[in-house]
Amino acid sequence: MNGDEFYIGWEERASPIFGRHARFTAVALVFVASLLAFVLAASQSVFDEATFEFGQPSEVEGVIRLIPHPVLEVATPSGEVDHWLLVAFGKHGADEQVAAFEGEKIRLQGTLIYRGSEAGGDLRTMVEIVEGSVQPVASAGEGVSPVSLGRHTLRGEIVDSKCWLGVMKPGYGKTHRACASLCIRGGIPPLLAVHQGDEVVRQLLLLGAEGEEVNQRILHAVAEPIEVTGEVFVAGDVWTLHADLDSLVRLTPSR
Repeated sequence: MNGDEFYIGWEERASPIFGRHARFTAVALVFVASLLAFVLAASQSVFDEATFEFGQPSEVEGVIRLIPHPVLEVATPSGEVDHWLLVAFGKHGADEQVAAFEGEKIRLQGTLIYRGSEAGGDLRTMVEIVEGSVQPVASAGEGVSPVSLGRHTLRGEIVDSKCWLGVMKPGYGKTHRACASLCIRGGIPPLLAVHQGDEVVRQLLLLGAEGEEVNQRILHAVAEPIEVTGEVFVAGDVWTLHADLDSLVRLTPSR
């Protein structure tokens, strides 16, 4: 015999040498597992600052504008006017609920969805309307006329505005493609999140060349890096791209 100890499975206690090895191995495995968990957690992307006040409906008041997707002009304490996108419950647009109130001041109940300032100050708030809560208050005058900023070629990603602004995290990228496609197909306004490097520097409502809704025509390019040319308009805090969809090309993913 060379002096090596044997492990006998039916013995109540392992040999001293085998026991020490087993304890050392178990401690080492726990340490390695903890280290791997820490490294994996640290390497994950931090979710963007976005909020969905689920189950906490608020009463809001403003003027309905269709551009062509419905937005609510909301007066701020500073005297400025913000535009809040309007959607219905689930993956549906709010056109049927508010189209008859174009240009009117209304009051409604809705759940707020909003994104932090990392994507700029434009169209950062949305309201998911509680069905049947829209009530007219008074007539209103004309809205702010859009100003053309000329034609531009922009690079970014087509996202559905509801998930992007706060309902889902992350609300962009290939992992979110199926959900984004269903939302846009159901009438949720599509946004073009314009990238500069890894940062989103602008978010624009994506419309057709004549300012028409294009939801069904851009489904093939949702949640992918794209380049598209069109005329950019701005009206207050609302930026829109009247896109020439024939110019839209999908780019090699950079993420």
